[in-house]
Amino acid sequence: MLSNQVMLTSAITLACALGIGFYMQASSPRWAGDAVAASDPQLPDEPESAELKIENITLTSSPAETAPAAAEPQPAVPAQPASCRMTASAEAAPIAMVSLTVTAPCHGGERLTVHHSGMSFTVSLDPTGRYAAQVPALTRTAVYIAETASGGGTVAVAEVAGVEAMERVVLQWSGHSGLEMHAREFGAEYGSAGHVWHGAAPGAAAGQVVRLGDPSLLAPRIAEIYSVPASQPERFGTVSLTAEAEVTGLNCGREISAQALQLRGGRLSSNDLVVAMPDCDAQGSFLVLNNLLEDLKIAAN
Repeated sequence: MLSNQVMLTSAITLACALGIGFYMQASSPRWAGDAVAASDPQLPDEPESAELKIENITLTSSPAETAPAAAEPQPAVPAQPASCRMTASAEAAPIAMVSLTVTAPCHGGERLTVHHSGMSFTVSLDPTGRYAAQVPALTRTAVYIAETASGGGTVAVAEVAGVEAMERVVLQWSGHSGLEMHAREFGAEYGSAGHVWHGAAPGAAAGQVVRLGDPSLLAPRIAEIYSVPASQPERFGTVSLTAEAEVTGLNCGREISAQALQLRGGRLSSNDLVVAMPDCDAQGSFLVLNNLLEDLKIAAN
């Protein structure tokens, strides 16, 4: 059962988020804003401002107007029915994961953005207004803020034991940047059982990569999370991490932006990157970003 302090923290978080219109959306980090521009070339450029020069002004007078009639009272806007109330629940799951469920009955099919400790991703609610997923926790007291495109919002909190025992790395971006995270555990080669990425078969390696976000949305926010226990009885050594971007028609010749979050020993750090992609004649090749993610050292029990 959550403590009074955690419940108070959750209530204050929700009130602040709703009161300022979910400030995270309005003040997106550079990696999110730049990637939208880079990944959606069909969007028109902002119009340039022009200075209007006014000359030969002649002042005239107009006949006095009669006082306007008192405005008729407007009917009160009805409150949102209880059946439309947006709610969320978060329950701790094994390996420091959280079972997150968002219910918004009057927002079926709408775009939903989930925020958690600097990580964010966008999905679509199903036709009934529901979304459920296993989401990695980045803090012991894990607060998840969910907002719909039309302004609805809710908060869920879970106490997650074992976060300090996990090594966790987040690679996130906005738009169609072509990015992927690859982990090669304990000297593994590409394509072997120890090569972990979002397309790898689950259960064959020490860690796993989870991808959150719907790439079919316009300017989606995508997050990939690699998780591995900080110590294991039989598998230990170095995990080599790289961020790789395939050169495509949507990102060639443009700048892409990304952000990395790394959880080590319960402490969270971040690193931002903006990189110029090769020209479009290099489509199909991969750009390997070696400096965005730090390799992990896994100790033996």
